[in-house]
Amino acid sequence: MGKLYLVPTPIGNLKDMTFRAIEVLEKADLILAEDTRTSGKLLKHYNITTHMQSHHMHNEHKTTDAIVQKIQSGDTIALISDAGTPSISDPGFLLTRACVEAGIEVDCLPGPTAFVPALVNSGLPSDKFVFEGFLPVKKGRQTRLLLLSEDTRTIIFYESPHKLLKTLKQFVEYFGADRPVSVSRELTKLHEETIRGTVSEVAAHFESKPPKGELVVIVGGKK
Repeated sequence: MGKLYLVPTPIGNLKDMTFRAIEVLEKADLILAEDTRTSGKLLKHYNITTHMQSHHMHNEHKTTDAIVQKIQSGDTIALISDAGTPSISDPGFLLTRACVEAGIEVDCLPGPTAFVPALVNSGLPSDKFVFEGFLPVKKGRQTRLLLLSEDTRTIIFYESPHKLLKTLKQFVEYFGADRPVSVSRELTKLHEETIRGTVSEVAAHFESKPPKGELVVIVGGKK
């Protein structure tokens, strides 16, 4: 029987690729990529010629069984996402669960995940935290925010640039204007920055300076 590797890839800076990750991708029989065009640039940078196949949220329900069969037949398969660690707000969970249920060995390599550096450099407590990822767009959003408003742990969100200001204004409504928050954008990239302050202060900052790039929002828990 083969094996499934979950391989983290850089969230921005290509130098964050580990030696072991490169070795696994070179030796794998097949690489499953969220977007083969995006991953193709990374593989080309490291001269990795392993064949790639698309595996993303729109086709994973249809392709998982066939992939499990390949591994059971002896193939070693590596799963990567566009950036960061697979299954953290990216495809990976369904395939991992299917492999575990089939008795297939799964090995997740350590590596980049955007929320870890954002949490650590936020200056907010990191001993206890909850990762929320992206909030529901419509249904269940208010209910979720109301529930989280009472949580005493540090809360981690992912957010897109065009929705950030709306989300921060909702934080003012549900968490209070004085709740501490930290917004990190473009982590590990050239224009990386972290804006810290109260929710109202950070909202005012991005109202005058609309954000660009990928964002991680860290909110202090209720005191």
